Amino acid sequence: MSRPLTGPGRDDDPRRMEPGVDDRSVAVEERVVTKPARTSAAAAFALAVGVAAFVCVLIVILSPIGLVLGIIGLILGVLGVRAARRVGITGKGVAIAGLVLSALAIVISIAFAAGVVTVLNNDSAVDRIEQQVDQMRDKLPDHVEVPQP
Repeated sequence: MSRPLTGPGRDDDPRRMEPGVDDRSVAVEERVVTKPARTSAAAAFALAVGVAAFVCVLIVILSPIGLVLGIIGLILGVLGVRAARRVGITGKGVAIAGLVLSALAIVISIAFAAGVVTVLNNDSAVDRIEQQVDQMRDKLPDHVEVPQP
């Protein structure tokens, strides 16, 4: 049988009992039981909401929803970073990732809204858009027959 590398079985361990020295002494091994660290729920939600906000902003029509989700993700990210400071709770990196994605979603959504407002306030751009809509409307057929079952 092989000897253990550490602990009471080694020759140089002070807890090892020598035969005949004191038969009444008992070697006691100390074990520390720790609970696994938990990831902050706020940090996990911040990441999930940040990803959803970023995807919504990239789908241009859903940009307003992305802005709202970005603000929610930003708040959850701050709460997640604060919660990760406590003992036994992890998730600081997850919360920071949620913060970054939420901030990007907010910036892109605001930039998109500013671009839309700028285009709509430009009379020549609005006239071009109206001309294109009229041209597309002219290409539509006048009468469409829908088959009856």
